[in-house]
Amino acid sequence: MGFTALCAREPLSRTARHHALNDLIPRGFASAGFPVTKEPTGLFRSDGKRPDGLTLVPWQSGKALCWDVTVTCPLADSYVTGAACEAAIGSAAELAASRKEEKYAAIDGRYIFEPIAIVFGRLQYFSSPAPN
Repeated sequence: MGFTALCAREPLSRTARHHALNDLIPRGFASAGFPVTKEPTGLFRSDGKRPDGLTLVPWQSGKALCWDVTVTCPLADSYVTGAACEAAIGSAAELAASRKEEKYAAIDGRYIFEPIAIVFGRLQYFSSPAPN
């Protein structure tokens, strides 16, 4: 899929966009010379869920970087209230990113976690990066 799938005129499903981003991100790391693994198993969660990727070399302070992508719709019931209250398109992406941070809070000491939350459709917005 790649970048073309993200910019196509025909709307893609959230799953298709999620897969396109999960292909694009590791290719970006690879082109920069950083080896990564997609959907690493046995990392830390007991429920079988895992992040979308992990660098195989330390990223910062001796810790590997892991990430998890979420593609949201700002008009979904779970985001409408937050988006309406803050009157900002980006609140849906920020809310999705904070949910990912809560989901992976247990890994703070062992890995650097970066949520990647993106809102697609007519309203496009990317979550702000985590502070260093």
